[in-house]
Amino acid sequence: MPERETRTGNGWQNGIAAPGGLLDLLRVAALVLDSDGRIALWSPEAESLLGFSAAEALGRDAGALLVAPENQPRARELFERVRTGARWAGVFPVRHKDGSTRRVEFRTMQLRDARGADHALGLGTDAETVRNVERDLALSHILVRQSPVGIAVFDTDLRWVRVNPSLERMNGVPEEAVLGRRVGEVLPALDVQAIESRMRQVLQTGEPLLDQQTIGRTAADSEDHAYSESYQRIEDQNGRVLGLAMAVLDVSERQRAAAEVAEARERLAVIAEAGVRIGTTLDLRQTARELADVAVPELADLAAVYVLESVVHPGGTAAGRADDSLDFRVLALTAGRPTDAIMAADEVGEQASYSSSRVITQCVREARPILLRHVSDTALRRIARDDSAAETLRRAGVHSYLAAPLMARGEVLGTLSLCRTVNPRPFDDQDLTLATELAARAAICIDNARLYGRERATALTLQRSLLPQEPPHLGGIEVAFRYQPAVSEVGGDWFDVLPLNDGKVGLVVGDVMGKGVHAAAIMGQLRTATRALARLDLTPAELLHHLDGIAASLGDSDTLATCLYVVCDPRHGRCEVSRAGHLPPIMVNPAGNAALLDIAGGVPLGVGGVPFTVEGRELPEGALLALFTDGLVESHATPIDAGLQALLRLLDGNHLPLEETCDILLGALNREPDDDVALLVARRGT
Repeated sequence: MPERETRTGNGWQNGIAAPGGLLDLLRVAALVLDSDGRIALWSPEAESLLGFSAAEALGRDAGALLVAPENQPRARELFERVRTGARWAGVFPVRHKDGSTRRVEFRTMQLRDARGADHALGLGTDAETVRNVERDLALSHILVRQSPVGIAVFDTDLRWVRVNPSLERMNGVPEEAVLGRRVGEVLPALDVQAIESRMRQVLQTGEPLLDQQTIGRTAADSEDHAYSESYQRIEDQNGRVLGLAMAVLDVSERQRAAAEVAEARERLAVIAEAGVRIGTTLDLRQTARELADVAVPELADLAAVYVLESVVHPGGTAAGRADDSLDFRVLALTAGRPTDAIMAADEVGEQASYSSSRVITQCVREARPILLRHVSDTALRRIARDDSAAETLRRAGVHSYLAAPLMARGEVLGTLSLCRTVNPRPFDDQDLTLATELAARAAICIDNARLYGRERATALTLQRSLLPQEPPHLGGIEVAFRYQPAVSEVGGDWFDVLPLNDGKVGLVVGDVMGKGVHAAAIMGQLRTATRALARLDLTPAELLHHLDGIAASLGDSDTLATCLYVVCDPRHGRCEVSRAGHLPPIMVNPAGNAALLDIAGGVPLGVGGVPFTVEGRELPEGALLALFTDGLVESHATPIDAGLQALLRLLDGNHLPLEETCDILLGALNREPDDDVALLVARRGT
């Protein structure tokens, strides 16, 4: 093995450099011919190239040994030219020891020894190897020069050695201005520490680093760009480290496109979330809160839902007062984090009036969204309710504002007002589109809630007007009752207390299947029919038979209702009971023992064709009867069997006044009813 210099630091030690690898790759052979054309010197590489050992070659005529007869004249001609001082370079066919011909590329020159004798020096290597190296170098040069990827080569001291045109354009600095310098000397606005740390890691480990991200700016542009960098250590064929190569791509557009795609996905996710979260109930205020909660923090740092007063309290119009202002009511206010901007907003649930110069008034009047990308002090005064609130918003950092109208069925119901304080990016057109979409979806839900509220109020008014208001004074029977509408929809529950002949008292509880005004109207007709039929002194079974026929003729063909009818005879201490698919009554005997009366269930009114039965029971003095609809004992969280057992426990041992008994039962069993509740309790007096 030949002795080699080792490279330290910048590759030089006392002026002596370590060898390169190219000559090793070419394996250049050396031979010297004397003035007679005989081989005087023969290198080991010559033996490797042509197969002849030094012993076989030295002293031999070179032409006779190495050149085919047909090429010998040309060989002698070239030898004479070189021996006399000319130089020649080219490819010449040379005979190998095995008889084959090798094409060898030569560089030849004259040598003169101390005696003045002329010699010819030939340096040769395999021509095909030279062509391969030339092609590789040319290809590398073309790829580096023409590549759209920025390419740089650094030495082991991290100094620029080469820069291709693409990287020149990225850097905004020509190649000659960077050669021999380090990255920080040329591009100080980049993250130089991170870049050089990666370089050192690659030089030390030999492991490439791919797609490393750097954000910064160069002399080519005053804006920050995103760069993807890949690092690869450069070694020669013997493994000696020559430096490293870095490939650079400006991925700013790709990152922007990826960010836009991510934002589009986020917007779609917000819209999908809005479809799930907004409108879960038909409560106007709850719907407004759901809208504000969806908007924060995905879209805004602060969201307020303003609804026109005429929407919250029907009877007015959206036209406002004579001064062209509009009355709003804040139904929801949500902030992503604690902020003083909350203090500048109108209090939730309170009415607020805004003049025509205010942004939300303009949004309602013109029925279009309004985007203030950058909020000035003047704009803040148009957003806030007064100058003090505007100053609070300014101190809280409100820098961008957006108002979207809540439009449903061609009518503007209010606005969704959005502010950004923490998020530094101002609202843009994409945000405007998203806010408008959210507002449109929420507006439909708000309008449905408003319409439902009107219908519920109508149904509740109708129902209350048809039910008894005060317990009647009856001989021998004390009664108390309660009606509690459902939190969501009003149903068709009803009850009644009917004075009958001979001191008897009729107790009725029923439930029309369905909700809303329709159910309340059916209930009213059945209650009226019950009162009329009760005057005919019919048995409970006969009365239910007639109601069954009436129910079948009311409303739709599938109108059904349950009913429980009890006729109490306090004089004789008896009662008669008939059921039409309704829950049985509970009797609490004078000893305080509560039990469900085992009465045949029957079928609901409106089914038709099935007879009803009547059963009698003793009604001792002090006994209590409880009639009720299923809303008292059944809910989404409580099965009906569990509810009945809870009711029995509450009534067991009960000797309290009836009014207090009703309050206890409702308070314990149905604080927020899913269904209407009708409760009627009666006690036989002494």
